Amino acid sequence: MLQQIETKYKDSSSSLGVEITDVNLNEKLTFETIQKIRSVWLDKGVAIFPNQDLTHDEFQNFSLEFGNFGDDPFLGGLNEKPNIVEVKRLASEKSSPFGGGWHSDWSFQENPPAATFLLSKIIPPIGGDTLFANTQIAYEDLDAEMKSKIDNLKVVHSAKLPYADDGFYATEKEQRSMNIITSKEAKKEQIHPLVKVHPETQKKGLFINPVYTSHICGFNEEESFLLLSKLYEHMTQEKYIYRHKWNENMLLMWDNRTVMHMAEGGYDGYDRLLHRITIANSF
Repeated sequence: MLQQIETKYKDSSSSLGVEITDVNLNEKLTFETIQKIRSVWLDKGVAIFPNQDLTHDEFQNFSLEFGNFGDDPFLGGLNEKPNIVEVKRLASEKSSPFGGGWHSDWSFQENPPAATFLLSKIIPPIGGDTLFANTQIAYEDLDAEMKSKIDNLKVVHSAKLPYADDGFYATEKEQRSMNIITSKEAKKEQIHPLVKVHPETQKKGLFINPVYTSHICGFNEEESFLLLSKLYEHMTQEKYIYRHKWNENMLLMWDNRTVMHMAEGGYDGYDRLLHRITIANSF
């Protein structure tokens, strides 16, 4: 039985964002309702569920309707719920926002996660927006010459820039309350197509990002830098971006195969806390 849910598409040139209301995620949803949610999520890339005051178990149970837990190699989870990561910053902290560069979650893995779920608990009155960029429309808008140039290219992804034992988080001077794990394991590399086909929608998208993509295979350093920079400039045009403003007890789920994202700051002096779960790609 399909439970009635209300959907409202965000007014964004990026074609991203659908707000889903009249659904209570504290309760188990029917199979038909989950399929409806999955359908609109796949279509719009980012699904927003306002007014969802969930326990850890309820948060996990809803997330698991969309696949198995993903692997979070460089973030420590809660002791009692290791698949839930606290994304937090205390009012006293001076560090930069976690996730403050454009990225697709864990794109350096052999099989990166399909979905990320983020549940807000404490939200500052200012700042802290999350930006999402539509990598599929960005690809579609490229001219035929550029598509021909990049369609068969491979790129190298690695977590070394942020998470290596000599990377950003290991060497920064400011203290963080988040449980971030740095390791030489972050220097491992994984090759992916620069243009990836979404396994469920069959749409092509640009599978690159400034945080985890290190270079293009077969290109020298300068050639790789110039082409990637040109593509990043194209992908992050305002017309491809959906800006999300948070409220407390709001759940977001986004498709890492469709979007890249980044977190903004601007809330110094305020606590901020969200709970995060990644869901593996089963395709």
